Amino acid sequence: MVKKRYHSTIWITLLILLVVIILISLAVGPAGITVGQTLSILKEGPTYSPTERFTNAQHRIIWFLRLPRILTALVAGMVLAISGMVYQALFRNPMADPYVLGISSGAAFGVAFGIFLGLVGSATGVYQVPLAAFIGSAGATWAIFILSGGARRSPTILLLTGIALNFLLSALMSLFMYLNRTQLHSIMQWTMGSFSTASWEKLAVMGGVSLISLLPITLLTRELDILLLDDASALSVGVSVRRIRLLLLGLSTLATSVTVAFCGIIGFVGLMVPHIMRLVVGPKHKNLLLFSLLGGALMMVTADTLARVILGTAELPVGIITAIGGAPLFIILLIRQKKEMS
Repeated sequence: MVKKRYHSTIWITLLILLVVIILISLAVGPAGITVGQTLSILKEGPTYSPTERFTNAQHRIIWFLRLPRILTALVAGMVLAISGMVYQALFRNPMADPYVLGISSGAAFGVAFGIFLGLVGSATGVYQVPLAAFIGSAGATWAIFILSGGARRSPTILLLTGIALNFLLSALMSLFMYLNRTQLHSIMQWTMGSFSTASWEKLAVMGGVSLISLLPITLLTRELDILLLDDASALSVGVSVRRIRLLLLGLSTLATSVTVAFCGIIGFVGLMVPHIMRLVVGPKHKNLLLFSLLGGALMMVTADTLARVILGTAELPVGIITAIGGAPLFIILLIRQKKEMS
């Protein structure tokens, strides 16, 4: 009873913080729109009616620039956090996440390769880019399994293979940028992360694919708990380790790829959020999933808000903000694992 009340308090606190940061993010910017005007514009709806409280330009800024951008950041944070939680359970390693394993780099490589060959028309294509990203991320996942010896191999070997593949794909993307400087800006978007091209159309595609991918994961939290055990123990309670691992990996890869397609590579969210939430609510995935959803949304919207305002006139790539926070945590986890192994 006490634990349930504690969880409810943390959940409500996170939800209030998320609502507050969304309102702040909607109001912050050079247009000079106040929080009061923002609430009035949201109440007005997407169709503008002449009023003295705000202008048509302010209405368009909120409804067609800032709101889709914030909701895109919210969905991306949820996806990356849940994907990180799944990868950490699959590999039994708190350092696993889509960025570290090379899944995000695989998606970005697919887009960069498509742009390089001229198969992807532009970096803003609503259907071409997600398809190229999924092919790249699926290829990266397949390469990890083949190079590491498959799902039966040690999770540590899978993790190290993913890290090595991440370095290789990053190097190949750098090569594409060097060979095709006319597309330098388009390819750079996938290496640093940004929500600047967000739109309602892209959000609909991204949100739909993410929902289809993440919904089955909510039904597999028991299996995620069991996968934290060794394979023999999981098999003894009736869990098909290979089948469940491949299913969860496929779902997480699909969700991650569409996020990278529209937002670029945003690292360490999948590393930080599940790890922090695990310290708050414990390792049980039924609780961890719900809190990671909210924590991922809060962290990403906050990071995007900082990316928009921290330099004033210029916009900072959101991937830089998350890397500044995530890289030190990754080092701390490395040091902790080293101590546990010694």
